[in-house]
Amino acid sequence: MTEPVPHSTDATVVLYGRERCHLCDVARDVVRAVCADTGTDWVEVDVDTDPQLVDAFTEQVPVCFVDGRKHAHWRVDEAELRTALAQA
Repeated sequence: MTEPVPHSTDATVVLYGRERCHLCDVARDVVRAVCADTGTDWVEVDVDTDPQLVDAFTEQVPVCFVDGRKHAHWRVDEAELRTALAQA
């Protein structure tokens, strides 16, 4: 399956998730903290708002993209996200 391109945005980090998802809550906290600390723009997209995203990600949420490339799914590691942003 081809990875969908993140929604059109100026944000460097795109987090795909859904409501009532404990892993999404944890990933959101990590992304929010790292992006606030590094001054990086980020956006969260609810996969349940788009059937194509449901098909692509329903078994993987949360999914984190950095600069349009898939960075992580299920768990977003703070140190790895900082490294990815430093290399971006």
